[in-house]
Amino acid sequence: MEIFLTALSLILAVCLVLLYRRHLKTLEKIDKMLESSLRGDFKEGDFTEEKLSKIEAKMYRYLKAGKTSLKQTEAEKNAIKTLISDISHQSKTPISNIMLYTELLKEDESLKGENKELINQVAKQAEKLNFLIASLIKISRLENGIVTVNPAKNSINKLLASLNKQKEAEQKGITLTVALKEELTAYFDFKWTLEALVNIVDNALKYTPRGGAVTISAKEYEMFACIEIKDNGIGISEEETAKIFTRFYRSPQVAQEEGVGIGLYLAREIIAKQAGYIKLKSQVDEGSVFSIFLPKKGNVTKL
Repeated sequence: MEIFLTALSLILAVCLVLLYRRHLKTLEKIDKMLESSLRGDFKEGDFTEEKLSKIEAKMYRYLKAGKTSLKQTEAEKNAIKTLISDISHQSKTPISNIMLYTELLKEDESLKGENKELINQVAKQAEKLNFLIASLIKISRLENGIVTVNPAKNSINKLLASLNKQKEAEQKGITLTVALKEELTAYFDFKWTLEALVNIVDNALKYTPRGGAVTISAKEYEMFACIEIKDNGIGISEEETAKIFTRFYRSPQVAQEEGVGIGLYLAREIIAKQAGYIKLKSQVDEGSVFSIFLPKKGNVTKL
């Protein structure tokens, strides 16, 4: 009996070892599949279903489907890129012509009264359409990864000095102060970040009444550099603070003002793609403070 039990134990031990080795081999194959998939060089021919276990076969089909999906996504991205390029190209000439012809008509001294007003309205709407299409193209390119931001170490003071909004503020009777202090740097794409900053400053100038003030300043934190745009305009209610960064959102409070509700959305997308973020503090009838946080170090993980 003892000999029988010993033999049985040895047989079980051998079976367990063989089973362990088989599972280990399966895990090694799956690991190899995943590793090649992560490297981006997964090849269907490297793994034949006849040689694989049930789990390995499922993993193989999963990775194969993922590769097919990746190819489809890339094809769709290229199709969107072509479509955006076509829209940009096809709309640029007619809109430019409309704006040119309306400017010429505005200079015609024979047009008076109602006709003059109609021409002014056409010119105004053409400019609005031009801005809308240009903004939508920028958003589409950013969202689809066609245009990417390239953060590098840049000067905050140089960014603020590039705003060029004093004349516009003076025309609206608003005091615009840009507080440039000690040199401050952060990692950001200069061109795109300037666009985001301009959108927020435009928003502040638009909703600050004549005689009001807009102040732009910068401060330093441990991990971020912060640009603050403070105004004493109409302010934003608490329930609307989360909505104003969504695409095409227009507050009922400013429905009579010109705008399409894209500027703040685009600003948030640009800053978020650089591992930064935007904060808002606001109170109705007292004003708003938009804070743009930009990382002080490169290669920061996106939030």
